[in-house]
Amino acid sequence: MIFTCERNVLLKEVAIAQEIIASKNATSILSNMYLDAKEEILSIKSTDLKVNFETTVPVNVEEAGSMTVFGDKFLSILNAVPEGELRFGQTDTRIDIIPKESDADETRNEKSDKKKNKKFKFQLKGIIAENFPEFPTANEDSFFEIPVKDFKEMVTQTIFSVSDDETRYYMTGVFFEKSEDKLIMVATDGRRLAYIARETNSAVPDFNGVIIPPKILTIISKHAGDEGLLAISVSGKNIFIRFGSYNLSSVLIEGTFPNYRRVIPESQNFTVIIDRIKLLSAIRRVSLLAEGNSRKIYLKLMNKLASVEIEENEFGMAQEDIDCQYEGPEFSIALNYRYLEEPFKVMNENDVCIQFVNANKAITICPEPENIFFHVVMPMQI
Repeated sequence: MIFTCERNVLLKEVAIAQEIIASKNATSILSNMYLDAKEEILSIKSTDLKVNFETTVPVNVEEAGSMTVFGDKFLSILNAVPEGELRFGQTDTRIDIIPKESDADETRNEKSDKKKNKKFKFQLKGIIAENFPEFPTANEDSFFEIPVKDFKEMVTQTIFSVSDDETRYYMTGVFFEKSEDKLIMVATDGRRLAYIARETNSAVPDFNGVIIPPKILTIISKHAGDEGLLAISVSGKNIFIRFGSYNLSSVLIEGTFPNYRRVIPESQNFTVIIDRIKLLSAIRRVSLLAEGNSRKIYLKLMNKLASVEIEENEFGMAQEDIDCQYEGPEFSIALNYRYLEEPFKVMNENDVCIQFVNANKAITICPEPENIFFHVVMPMQI
């Protein structure tokens, strides 16, 4: 295998591939990324056996071939070498990395830019390509499309509510289903719930609800743009997702997701409408004095006024008042401030609506005016 490629182009794709890799043991095939050069295309693959990633890069192939290289060091080398074209050549289970000949010739010219003058050679050990795991595939007819921007919004509005409790593994992912004419995503950790539903069309096939691990969703949110379409296939125990030049798949989380519909309040008696940024800023300031893991703050409501407070503790106390639209009896609701802060951060609307029955039952947070998503939060014990 021999090919040449622009360093910056390759660096971008290798950096994403390395995000998939969980192991840093140089002797493990799972620490390596697969390179396959042929027909002016370099295919790059990486996996942790649960999430699989594949992309392609245009290169100049002098000799077709394939091998695997230790991803961590490969990325470090690409980060360290100067910009310009690089030449990659395979010798048995090693890959040589040098500047392309034209760049190397410049090193003899004292008037050349010093960054381009550096002549270097790296020889990186690898493992034969035949040992790299095979990726699962999906039937082409099973894919459906959704705008990338819509899918990313669904992930953004839910992923922070995923549980990190491995004993309740069925809540450590985002639930994804088609219900009637809507695509729905839900996440919960048992104390809060995030819900979003987007209308879809008849081209989206019916599929049973599945639980998607956060890792593949995080990769998509981070690297997918806001234009174009994203293709999805739910097949067996895997989900397959394509966008741009990227192909990803992930093993789904097995288990039964909680019946989230039972958690969603049917009706609530009281409504507060308040400026989102003002409330978020007040929470951030007041929470500076919150105690340890409890993260407890109090949202106190009275006629046309909301107060964010920390009761007296070993650090002191804090209070900030905000005007709001509320008419009703006074309430003091104890909440984990992160359960307010995180949904507020991913909203774009100026105002938010907080609905509740009393200080001990679930509150509902949604944008004002209402949109396609909402969040349900359980109060803490006072």
